[in-house]
Amino acid sequence: MSSRNDLISWVNDLLRTNYTKVEQLGSGAAYCQIIDSVYGDVRLERVKFNANQEYEFAENFKILQNAMTKHKVDKPIDPPRLMKCRFQDNFEFLQWLKRFWDSYSPGIGYDAVARRNGKPVGAPESHHRPMSSASSARSASSAGAYRARPAPSASSRVVARPPGVRTAAVRPGSRTTAGASGGAGAQQQVQELQRQVVESKVLIDTAEKERDFYFAKLREIEVFIQQAELEPGSEGEAVAKQIQAILYSTDDASADDNDLALADIQDESYEHVSGHMDRLHVDEEETF
Repeated sequence: MSSRNDLISWVNDLLRTNYTKVEQLGSGAAYCQIIDSVYGDVRLERVKFNANQEYEFAENFKILQNAMTKHKVDKPIDPPRLMKCRFQDNFEFLQWLKRFWDSYSPGIGYDAVARRNGKPVGAPESHHRPMSSASSARSASSAGAYRARPAPSASSRVVARPPGVRTAAVRPGSRTTAGASGGAGAQQQVQELQRQVVESKVLIDTAEKERDFYFAKLREIEVFIQQAELEPGSEGEAVAKQIQAILYSTDDASADDNDLALADIQDESYEHVSGHMDRLHVDEEETF
């Protein structure tokens, strides 16, 4: 089993990157290019190599899933867990990916920088979790408001106050403080809802791919049984009929229907055996 340092060194050597932590691979960009180093046909021009938001992470993992489905790589992955950029989840997936690469790599030179058109890869040291679109937009608007704020003039810094008039102090718990805390809570709710939407989209896409995969397998079984040349009344034909009964059954089918199907199969087998018994010749002289 490879250590985290060995795996990070392998990734950096293969992809010509400068990752320092396994958690940084949670953006999905490196995983896409590792698969590309095996097959050479991943849509790397659509990969977000400097992703720092959840929807960009989700797009990268969708590209990864499409590539693995295309080449029939039978490995279920959990994008929502990997996108959280936690060590254990990404470490386990990277271990599997290294074993997969050792088994299926073509063993020829791979120019990682040219394949991604020279795009830099890697996350900054301070980044471990994806930013939501709401938080990044809020940061940009705050920065813009700070830059656009004019400096106070000399006349505005000194304001004459009429005698006998007191200045009202802002107390904790006033409307201003309550409004600020309420706005922060609303922003957090928006971010959480956006995160749930992204995770739901990824889960739905994964479920659809698994549904199509198993449907294709069942279809292959159905076609095989239909095209098989089975001897009438043989045991193989009976088994084939049982399989077809399972394939064609529905969720609302009652148990009685299944019993009737099995009874028909048993009756056919009994008639087949009885036919053979009737054709047997019994010599009366040999009976006692």
